[in-house]
Amino acid sequence: MVVGFDQVSKTYGNVRAVDGLSLRLHPGETVALLGPNGAGKSTTLDLLLGLKQADAGTVSVFGLNPREAIVAGRVGAMLQSGGLMDEVTVRELVKLACDLHPKPYKVTDVLARAGISQIADRKVNKLSGGQSQRVRFALATAGDSDLIVLDEPTTGMDVSARQAFWATMREQADQGRTVLFATHYLEEADAIADRVLVLHRGRLLADGTAAEIKAKAGARRISFDLEGEIDEAPLRALPFLTAVDVSGQTIRIQSSDADATVHALYGLGVYPRNLEVAGLGLEQAFVAITEAEEAKEAPQS
Repeated sequence: MVVGFDQVSKTYGNVRAVDGLSLRLHPGETVALLGPNGAGKSTTLDLLLGLKQADAGTVSVFGLNPREAIVAGRVGAMLQSGGLMDEVTVRELVKLACDLHPKPYKVTDVLARAGISQIADRKVNKLSGGQSQRVRFALATAGDSDLIVLDEPTTGMDVSARQAFWATMREQADQGRTVLFATHYLEEADAIADRVLVLHRGRLLADGTAAEIKAKAGARRISFDLEGEIDEAPLRALPFLTAVDVSGQTIRIQSSDADATVHALYGLGVYPRNLEVAGLGLEQAFVAITEAEEAKEAPQS
């Protein structure tokens, strides 16, 4: 086991950022951590990295407490918070990270892996946002760590840089390392992660492959076109609907029982053209799961 959370809670005043969280991460997994703002993602990563202490429960990393694992060089981290040192070059900063790691890589290799060899002599405070992110990645992979933790790693990167970044991370996972990343780019989680964790108000709401998370949402997408004037009322009254969007002549709906909804649609006497029925994408599934949880938690009037 790489990481273990056992009934972990963390509270800030009246806000419970992490609420009885239990999970396990295993060697070689690439795991995406998802959740709306305020779900507890950053606090979870801070607890894992020993930057914060849990109020209750235990966190272990390779059977050690988090700080022991960090000191031993078992973990590399790329965080959103915290700035980079000014008035030093990229090469100098990366060399410092390599010098401090118990099992360092060569500076030239770290620069090349992060795609920053060409800016190695540039001052850190002269970098763009995407370049700064790649420097943070270099610092996280300055040595031979078994777990790599990434908080919104591709923010500010252009498309080609993001693709190169994830190609590198796949190589890391293929070498047996565990990669845990929090992201708002749900297409990245869908394409990259072996496993997806969905947090909501500090609790683990869903845990599985991207396909399993989509199935958990329990809904499918139905889209079709209608000719002429569209009366939305009977469409919105179709059975098992969870969402409806009418845009011009195109109708997009979500249904918890697509077969029954389509059967009822034809019962309206309309002729839907270009009818498509498909599973939810990860983004739609994520929204459906979290909205359903919000609805359950809402006070009843």
